[in-house]
Amino acid sequence: MTQPDLNHSTDLKHSTAMDHGAMNHSGHGDHVGQFRRLFWTMLVIAVPVVVFSHMFSMLLGYTLPNLVGIEWISPLLGTVMYVWGGRPFLTGAVSELKSRKPGMMLLIALAITVAFLASWAASLGIIDAELDFWWELALLIVIMLLGHWIEMRSLAQTSTALESLAALLPDEAERVDGDEIVVVAPGELVLGDLVVVRPGGRVPADGTVTEGTADVDESMITGESRPVQRGVGDQVVAGTVATDSALRVRVDAVGDDTALAGIQRLVSEAQSSSSRAQRIADRAAGWLFWFALGSGVVTAIVWTLLGQPQDAVIRTITVLVIACPHALGLAIPLVVSIATERAAKGGVLIKDRLALESMRQVTSVLFDKTGTLTRGEPTVTHVAVADSTFTSDQVLAWAAAVEGDSEHPLARAIVTAARDRDLAVPRASEFQTAAAVGVTGLVDGHRIGVGGPSLLTEHDATPLAETTHWQSQGAIILHVLRDGAVIGAIGLADEVREESRQAVDALHRRGIEVVMITGDAEAVAQSVAAELGIDRVFAGVHPEDKARKVAELQHEGRRVAMVGDGVNDAPALAQADVGIAIGAGTDVAIASAGVILASDDPRSVLSVIELSRASYRKMKQNLWWAAGYNLLAVPLAAGVLAPIGFVLPMEIGALLMSVSTVVVALNAQLLRRLDLRPASSVREG
Repeated sequence: MTQPDLNHSTDLKHSTAMDHGAMNHSGHGDHVGQFRRLFWTMLVIAVPVVVFSHMFSMLLGYTLPNLVGIEWISPLLGTVMYVWGGRPFLTGAVSELKSRKPGMMLLIALAITVAFLASWAASLGIIDAELDFWWELALLIVIMLLGHWIEMRSLAQTSTALESLAALLPDEAERVDGDEIVVVAPGELVLGDLVVVRPGGRVPADGTVTEGTADVDESMITGESRPVQRGVGDQVVAGTVATDSALRVRVDAVGDDTALAGIQRLVSEAQSSSSRAQRIADRAAGWLFWFALGSGVVTAIVWTLLGQPQDAVIRTITVLVIACPHALGLAIPLVVSIATERAAKGGVLIKDRLALESMRQVTSVLFDKTGTLTRGEPTVTHVAVADSTFTSDQVLAWAAAVEGDSEHPLARAIVTAARDRDLAVPRASEFQTAAAVGVTGLVDGHRIGVGGPSLLTEHDATPLAETTHWQSQGAIILHVLRDGAVIGAIGLADEVREESRQAVDALHRRGIEVVMITGDAEAVAQSVAAELGIDRVFAGVHPEDKARKVAELQHEGRRVAMVGDGVNDAPALAQADVGIAIGAGTDVAIASAGVILASDDPRSVLSVIELSRASYRKMKQNLWWAAGYNLLAVPLAAGVLAPIGFVLPMEIGALLMSVSTVVVALNAQLLRRLDLRPASSVREG
């Protein structure tokens, strides 16, 4: 069987209770499966080790059969368990020694190594038979493997940021080769190639537009909610979408030089530079290691000075073995496993335990605007008429008629608004579209046009006065013309989610600062911020600057949770103390975050905070129980009460150790009572 690799690695982020580094699932194979198989294999081997252990039979009061060689079953199989099942802990201990950060791995390795050597010495008759710890060695390895497997299973990654970024590129590109157009893979493009991007198609590589004009949807890269007009001489980025017209693009960057590759590097750098704060279980294990080692040394010295070297050996070994509590190995994994299961039922997926532990300390929540606080798509917000000749419903119906054949996001918004109002939309004919101007069509014998400022200029018309106020609020303005005369105007904006206001208010009640970050213009951002009561706004922010803004907040001493849904959010999600991805967002955002919200309800952030606080309470309670047992049992095992005739027997200490494990498990189960529904979380505030 392949042994799981527990060595530290500088390029890995997610980790487990057993080591500070993490498992790179794509690079190191199926670690969850390996630990599952290792646990079950060791469990099977542990049964005869325990059953045929001389000390265990004495403890339970049964007699071993008088068979030749039966006394060697536990030593031989125990050795297999130490070498095979104990290897992950031994290699992890070496890693902790190299990093000079003693923790859980070193504590476990110390206990199983001392138990292994003492048990062999007892089996060979070199030391007192009381130090036959084969059964304790077997149980310790099995329980620690169980804890490791439970946690790894609960935190296994389901996707990677790199795969998600690659998925943004089209499967094929249309390259102009003389008079022909040849279909090739994007990876085959070279600098200077000319490619055709058809309406609705993705740009295959970074480049410059040489022919055509189109509104390009760059939201997945820049976060800008509106399509941006790109014409001859303008730059376009791989992965963006030409929404309405065809373009010809000269390839300027390929491979590692593209914007997507740059975002990929930003994600990788932010992940590798993320906080490496040790988890509370590691810190507790580190303290217990020094406590156990110090207690062992003191025990050996004191009993030797008292002239009882045999007792010195027995007591020292007992202290070192008993110092590794089973409960500590299960305290955190059990809480994490139950918390992640409970979270999933509440629509919250926890990918990284560090994110779960850190959320309770967050002082600023940074929301991406587009697709998070807002719905990420334009919606009709205003309709005005030039005079009383026509109604707003007529204006909207005529606009929907000519926009019906367009795939442009603004056109879809107008058609949707007309449908929502149950308007009778007439049929349009002679549909025409002009890039950067608008669309026109024949409706009921009249030429209807819908467009922006260029359409007004073309007909020497003036905008309606009401639209000035709409524009100051960040709305997109389209005017509707009938036979060349303005008859009305339509305002469109990215619709704010109804739940966003409740989420912001609930965060404020908890004393948490709410910050909004967006690629949109200042006017659009300030309009949304004013509507929601947001504390701070970062507008017009590019992808690389989003991660920098997170870092700025962190440099102010704030612990930042970033909530986003797009590729442009991925570096910031990785940089933040806690990255929270909206599950309806892109795979790359999800892969870069430690917490994923299955719904697009921003109130779910409150659920994460409640879960973090409840989980932390359980972790502390379990650790106090596990460590508290040690703080009491180790001195007793060392013989601190020997002067009054009391020394804790090894078997009693082992039984108490098992009781502490049961208590930890039962306490963790209480997390299942936590209600994580967004509405209840908001009401709690």
